[in-house]
Amino acid sequence: MSRLRELGDRIAKRDAHVGVIGLGYVGLPLAIEFARRGFRVTGFDVNRAKIDDLRKGQSYIEDVPDAEVAGAISQRGFAATTDFAELSRCDVINVCVPTPLTRSKDPDVSHMATAMEEIRKRLRSGQLVVLGSTTYPGTTHELFVPLLESTGLRVGQDFSIAFAPERIDPGNRSFQVREVPKVVGGETPVCRDLARLLFEAIFDRVVPVSSTQSAEMVKLLENTFRAINIGLANEIAMMCDRLGLDVWEVIEAAATKPYGYMKFLPGPGLGGHCIPVDPTYLAWKMKSLNFPARFIELATEINGQMPDHVAGRVGDFLNEDRIAVNGSRVLILGVAYKANVSDVRESPALDVMKLLRAKGAEIAYHDPHVAELELDGSMLKSQDLSDELIARQDMVVIVTDHAAVDTARVVARAQRIFDTRNATRGVANGQEKIRRL
Repeated sequence: MSRLRELGDRIAKRDAHVGVIGLGYVGLPLAIEFARRGFRVTGFDVNRAKIDDLRKGQSYIEDVPDAEVAGAISQRGFAATTDFAELSRCDVINVCVPTPLTRSKDPDVSHMATAMEEIRKRLRSGQLVVLGSTTYPGTTHELFVPLLESTGLRVGQDFSIAFAPERIDPGNRSFQVREVPKVVGGETPVCRDLARLLFEAIFDRVVPVSSTQSAEMVKLLENTFRAINIGLANEIAMMCDRLGLDVWEVIEAAATKPYGYMKFLPGPGLGGHCIPVDPTYLAWKMKSLNFPARFIELATEINGQMPDHVAGRVGDFLNEDRIAVNGSRVLILGVAYKANVSDVRESPALDVMKLLRAKGAEIAYHDPHVAELELDGSMLKSQDLSDELIARQDMVVIVTDHAAVDTARVVARAQRIFDTRNATRGVANGQEKIRRL
């Protein structure tokens, strides 16, 4: 216990050495924030190219400018490495690695397990381990506490472990890392208090909960809430299509109610690492307890239908002018899963492209944030958004509404536009050649 008290004193003095495993869109901003607040920080990643970029003061994350990386290295003692032997020098270790789904839609905690095994090999008395990767309730307690205790060290006595879910929203300029409250749950009260002390050093508000399981559940609730409500918005969009109504008008009017309503918007489907994945983690866990997660399953089904709905609507629009999808030229505008980011993980744009290509369309895309991507084994490159490119397309499909795209110019040059994001709502002219979700 004395070593853990000593760690608490070192955290309070910002003399603790902080490690961050996984330097992606979650881990890198966290590492930089710790460095900014005066901690000595070592970042770990298996990707050598990332480490090389960071050592040059270059960032590959759009939300982290090069200047912040360079400043953290030169002034604040930030270092990046692929050498996990350095974990033994860290007093605190944050785990921020991907937790995707397998092909069979089961949770894949293999990256987390690999990171925890690296920690286990070097675990010493007085360390604090904090998991931030999204996972199902019970992961920390059932899998990783026994793994670390296999060293002979005891949690809450020799070392501490906590779960503090990430709440990073890539591309969101409204909230800095420190401004989003940090939820923390510990395996024991000592674990919780140490983790709370750690995060109070860099976050404006820390929210302690009673256990690691509760903290794991918090993250799943947040994104399941979003997935279900987006599913409702998507179903309303399909209803409005059948009724001949403008779903965007309906939603905006409903949003004027000052209580009892929260605005969610429809779209071409769900993308990114969190919203399409997190509800499935929760449903998988509950299935093991013979509890059907019916809301989650229904929302997943509806959201999964949206790329087909978009492809069908595109075909209908072309058919109005007696143009077959087969042989038509279609430009996909935006392939990232959300506006103003470069992440294409689970992006609905990829499904829309595959569906239209399967129908015989000639597909091209433009995305200012995604230079190239792989689609069904072939590499595609982002096309220059010239007037000529726009004009020769039979259809422009706006899938991601990046701010860098001049939507008014696209409307002026395009023959037809299908808008899945209501990005064209403010364009004065050319509305007759636009169809919306």
